[in-house]
Amino acid sequence: MRQKPPEPPSSEITSESLYLRRREFLKSAVLFGGTATGVGGGLQLLSDRPTGGGASLPVAPAAPGEAPKKRARGPYDTDEKPTSYDDVTTYNNFYEFGLDKGEPAENAHTLKPRPWTVVIDGEVHKPQRVDMDTLQSWFPLEDRIYRMRCVEAWSMVIPWMGFSLAGLLRRVEPTGKAKYVAFTTLKDPVQMPGQKYPVLEWPYIEGLRLDEALHPLTMLAVGLYGRVLPNQNGAPLRLVVPWKYGFKGIKSIVRITLTEKQPPTSWNRSNPGEYGFFANVNPEVAHPRWSQASERRIGEIRRRPTLPFNGYAEQVASLYAGMDLRKSF
Repeated sequence: MRQKPPEPPSSEITSESLYLRRREFLKSAVLFGGTATGVGGGLQLLSDRPTGGGASLPVAPAAPGEAPKKRARGPYDTDEKPTSYDDVTTYNNFYEFGLDKGEPAENAHTLKPRPWTVVIDGEVHKPQRVDMDTLQSWFPLEDRIYRMRCVEAWSMVIPWMGFSLAGLLRRVEPTGKAKYVAFTTLKDPVQMPGQKYPVLEWPYIEGLRLDEALHPLTMLAVGLYGRVLPNQNGAPLRLVVPWKYGFKGIKSIVRITLTEKQPPTSWNRSNPGEYGFFANVNPEVAHPRWSQASERRIGEIRRRPTLPFNGYAEQVASLYAGMDLRKSF
């Protein structure tokens, strides 16, 4: 029997001092409550609030520190307790703003999420460059509570707000040659000072197979917890694919390109032996330096077993029928 690699040391995954550190302004954060209909009504307010950091949507507010109000469970929601807004917005991987988990929240004020345009091109019949506010106006906003599993073996539960990626792709009409979708982050070392250092090859690029991109679970997020998406969480537009490791969730997207061939992606290009293109959450496939069999939920002490496909196997396992997921990791 192959011996599992040891769990990663806590110092490698989570710095306790960073985890406990809080930005003072988040003490006044207003948590969200309400219904999907109420959140959908926030479309205009999202367009009117360009800063991306603290604007709240017109949903029933909660007192600072209060848990989200209960609402009817949606078809995509997990019933697990959401991670606090404080933790979701102060414990981040966003190397464009620093390598430590607390640095994005401290440094991302340099990002200007308005004005913002997104180019949609490649193998589509209707390529276009669209303003972010116009893009949002095309779709009703949905709120979805998803698990998020980092490849570093920690996890969260996040109430996202956004729209289905499939709707956007169908709008631009993929050609018969389209097999993959590539996403590109803004490249601007002034706004993103971490890009001054060769941690990765910039800009950050990620990709999905077209059938993954068209799956109903895949979404483009413009908010979380009923509030405009904070800069450190990927404002103004980020990808959310809940059955994959978090590094697939590319942030601050400026380009979406449909391609015939599998696109190179940042972490796979940097270290293909550790970070595969598919990046499906799989407790049976260890990272070379730690096991993926368990995870630490931020805000909890004890570890919990990792679920295949992060708990979404019933919805997505059929996408990979016949594939060897140890090789196509």
